[in-house]
Amino acid sequence: MIRTEELLLNVGPQHPSTHGVFRIVVKLDGEVITEATPVMGYLHRGTEKLAEQLNYTQIIPYTDRMDYVSAMTNNYVLVHAVETMMGLEIPERAEFMRLIVMELQRVASHLVWWGTYLLDIGAMSPFLYAFRDREIIINLFNELCGARLTYNYMRVGGVKWDAPPGWLDKVREFIPYMYGKLREYDKLVSGNEIFLARIKGIGRYDAATAIDYGLSGANLRCTGIDWDLRKTEPYSLYNRFEFDVPLGRNGDCYDRYVIRLEEIKQSLRILEQALEQMPAGGETMGKVPRVIRPPAGEAYVRIESPRGEIGCHIVSKGKAEPYRLKFRRPSFVNLQILPKLLVGETMTNLITILGGVDIVVGEVDC
Repeated sequence: MIRTEELLLNVGPQHPSTHGVFRIVVKLDGEVITEATPVMGYLHRGTEKLAEQLNYTQIIPYTDRMDYVSAMTNNYVLVHAVETMMGLEIPERAEFMRLIVMELQRVASHLVWWGTYLLDIGAMSPFLYAFRDREIIINLFNELCGARLTYNYMRVGGVKWDAPPGWLDKVREFIPYMYGKLREYDKLVSGNEIFLARIKGIGRYDAATAIDYGLSGANLRCTGIDWDLRKTEPYSLYNRFEFDVPLGRNGDCYDRYVIRLEEIKQSLRILEQALEQMPAGGETMGKVPRVIRPPAGEAYVRIESPRGEIGCHIVSKGKAEPYRLKFRRPSFVNLQILPKLLVGETMTNLITILGGVDIVVGEVDC
């Protein structure tokens, strides 16, 4: 029997697979992990506390920065919570614009995940292809709201701007293009035997474990649990559209990979239907008071972000600023299962598991 000494190793925050702001301390017996401790807070900005000194419109840019690859869905969960408290009616065209940008954002977010995940485990080309295709969506957002990453697009009662002339046509042209690129992705990566050897059967857990840890998104659906808030608790206009909820069976990194690629296809399906049903004209802002003061009370809403269930809990005292604001961030919750998944694995599989969980650290730290 080979004698080994226990080694304490810091992975991150400078490690490429932790993307700059996350650290995990692992104890090793040779190559095998015996203990794993996530360390967070490197990007903590106190968003929820800062919000107590801001009016509701001023809070919206802060939600952009919680999950900087899924800013549109974060915009929405905040304004949706305020609108729920105030009982506001949102113009139909504004709601269509919201849904279209949220689904485009889901596609863009999954492209970032796909490219960086493969880069982390050793494949360079997919990263370049993913960012090439994501750039089309980023350019659409830039044309719509003048920003490429943090959009500040949604408002309580609607959206800041209507689509500029020709913008919806560009979205329509993007859909068949992206379908074609997904087929290329599958041909390039999904059947590659080296790739499959790296991710199949790795990071596995069952449905009961996923529920115990409060997982959501692909991290929950990979175990076969059919739970997507766009279907189970429809918000916005999702109850008007036909789409499937991709599910896995084995609860491993491979199932999570397949689900996220399939979710891109389903987002494209939703976009096709939304563009077909969208009214030709109409208002993009509802009737909203100049100073937004939700009535005294509290509300909690939740939606399906690319990483899972994101929720917003607001406590109001009837003033222009929230008394308390709390976000349920899917990356923070999904992170909790990492120690369980990593113990007993090798260092090589650490990178595979970490990327498969799909954590955005800005959302972890908030």
